[in-house]
Amino acid sequence: MSVGHVSQAPQPAGDDLSRIAQDPALIDDHGPRVTRGPAPAGGRVPVVIIGAGACGLTAAWRLARAGIECVLIERDAVPSGSTALSSGFIPAAGTRAQQAAGVTDSPADFAADIHAKAHGQAAPHLVTAYTEAIPLAIDALQEAGLTFEVLDGFLYPGHHARRMHSLPERTGAALVGALANTASEAGAYLLTDTTARELWCDADGRITAVGCERPDGGTEVIGCDVLLLACNGFGGNVSMRREYLPAMADAVYGGHVGNDGSAVQWGLQLGARLADMGGYQGHGSWAIPQGALISWAVIMDGGVQINRAGKRFHDETQGYSEAAVHVLAQPEGVAWNVFDAHTLALLREFPDFQDAEAGGALRCAADAAALADLIGCDKATLAATLASISPDLDDVLGRRFTRHLAAPYYAIKVTGALFHTQGGLDIDAQCRVLNTNGHAFANLLAAGGAARGVSGNEVSGYLSGNGLLSAVAGGHIAAATAAELLGRPL
Repeated sequence: MSVGHVSQAPQPAGDDLSRIAQDPALIDDHGPRVTRGPAPAGGRVPVVIIGAGACGLTAAWRLARAGIECVLIERDAVPSGSTALSSGFIPAAGTRAQQAAGVTDSPADFAADIHAKAHGQAAPHLVTAYTEAIPLAIDALQEAGLTFEVLDGFLYPGHHARRMHSLPERTGAALVGALANTASEAGAYLLTDTTARELWCDADGRITAVGCERPDGGTEVIGCDVLLLACNGFGGNVSMRREYLPAMADAVYGGHVGNDGSAVQWGLQLGARLADMGGYQGHGSWAIPQGALISWAVIMDGGVQINRAGKRFHDETQGYSEAAVHVLAQPEGVAWNVFDAHTLALLREFPDFQDAEAGGALRCAADAAALADLIGCDKATLAATLASISPDLDDVLGRRFTRHLAAPYYAIKVTGALFHTQGGLDIDAQCRVLNTNGHAFANLLAAGGAARGVSGNEVSGYLSGNGLLSAVAGGHIAAATAAELLGRPL
């Protein structure tokens, strides 16, 4: 089997993607490939999982704990992916951790928040499945040794209860590391520095094997009874972004470079249906030039975004995802997060912010005039903007303030960025991939970023934490489906 290196091979152009579905031969030189017919001889396991992020690791842990052999194929030397680049906060309602924190919440309330944020566009079957599965997944992982805490102090946009669950380290890297350790301890086999290149299927569309490239350039074929695609989205594929997400085609990409759309390209060749390809998680708080994510806690605790003209330009509390579009629409695609000492104390509790501050992202201005000099705007205009931040005034942008900002002021220069896509392979409530006729493939599953999420088909539908919700709940559900297909229900 001859394979090329994805990072060097050309990506299919947007127009090519539709043609690939009709003629798979067109992808010969483009990376991910499906071959119909007998696979070369190789080892065999019941379940192969492509991608060792939160989704794949959750599924692998649950399968291995039940004694079902599975192999995770991971392109990185150490599992990371989009999970490691996130804050690692998983939204869940009805967990034991929430109850211990005195939070009254339910999966139904969580589902209502998701539907409201997505303007009714989120897939109802997935919203129900994920909101019901996620507390079970969190509680089970807690029993396995992960210590989840419910974040306190503020609510993320669109959430009506405190439901963000975090490990004490409060980083995505800590979360993926803990999941990897837990999965390995349960008996899951993790094949790192290995990139899945080729899928084999029989005449009925049943996946029979996965072909991988090892670090030395050698290849390995692994037969399987069930395949789970947990390899995230297509944010790292510029051609696919131009086709499906034109507003983010030239935006900074803050996600993992391995999100190259492999799952979508395999799906197209197999005849799978895509859904919600216009949905994505943007972020309007990407520090420049440091290239660091600044938590939206800066806004929810009272901070604002101000452009180069010294003016606010949107209701920041609507969400950080759509804020990316608003920020990119400003002169030079730049804004300043402006806040005070009250918020700074909160932000310094987050390791990611500590790193950004150490990198020089945080600036301080003793008064409004000094802040105007920092931003480079008219002093009178900025003074009027700061005066309008008041609980006693009606905000022309619709935001409700609970307090004034007090000098000294703190500021971080930011732009809008794309973090990860929310569209992908269409799946049912059991995470089975659907073909263009709406029928499930016999043994092909997808979850997390490889599949459609629960954010609808555009940027403003993203509710904080939807990515990790889909990953962890989807991995939990996919494991149960794989076990059922093997005749070994969990």
